[in-house]
Amino acid sequence: MQQSVTVGTGFDERHIAVINREGKGPPVVWIGGFKSDMRATKATAIDSWAETRGRACLRFDYSGHGESGGDFEQGTISRWLEEALAVMERCLTERPILVGSSMGGWISLLAARHLMEKRPALAPAGIVLIAPATDMTERLMWDRFPEDLRRLVEETGVYYRPSAYSEDPYPITRKLIEDGRRHLLLGKPIRTGCPVHILQGMEDPDVPWNHALELVEHLPGDSVSLTLIKDGDHRLSRDEDLQRLIAVIEAIA
Repeated sequence: MQQSVTVGTGFDERHIAVINREGKGPPVVWIGGFKSDMRATKATAIDSWAETRGRACLRFDYSGHGESGGDFEQGTISRWLEEALAVMERCLTERPILVGSSMGGWISLLAARHLMEKRPALAPAGIVLIAPATDMTERLMWDRFPEDLRRLVEETGVYYRPSAYSEDPYPITRKLIEDGRRHLLLGKPIRTGCPVHILQGMEDPDVPWNHALELVEHLPGDSVSLTLIKDGDHRLSRDEDLQRLIAVIEAIA
């Protein structure tokens, strides 16, 4: 059932599009990536699986994404994390399985930390991460930018980065980079309080597979599994990738 969750007030108010499939738990929550949406291939495959199994499944679009309102260039990790938490706190009544893709992997880990501390009744029962782009604004963007691109972002406030997944370039804003530094996780232990399974393609040009290995090293206290897919790309949306993803969700749930 599609609905809308309002986040923020006044000038900062935005309406987040949500599809909440009722069913038995634990509910599976799709947390999408940068410039992705809740009707993309992996999210739709998970929802189809949930329908056939009678499982609860929750999907949503961040502001500036898909069917939600708002301007993408106003987006930050803080803003999108706030929206993810608001949707979960509004729609869930039991501990979920978080499925985070790319940037959604980072947001899943941040959300898990918040829920454990502030809403333990909704702390995740399990987490599945697909090519998790942990600390992406710093490690996978800023650290990779040559000096001229850093200067462009600092002076103009935005760099329009060509994308292999869209005809339109992706705006990388100074606001996004600076805000991301408030949420960096690598460099200290990351607690999730639940089992974690990571799926990572070894042919991923956006999130290198050694980035996933580094994340595993920072999850010392939890039950962590890592599946490396030798010929896998960033999206992991082939039929065999989707079958593997569903199998992991079933196993961790």
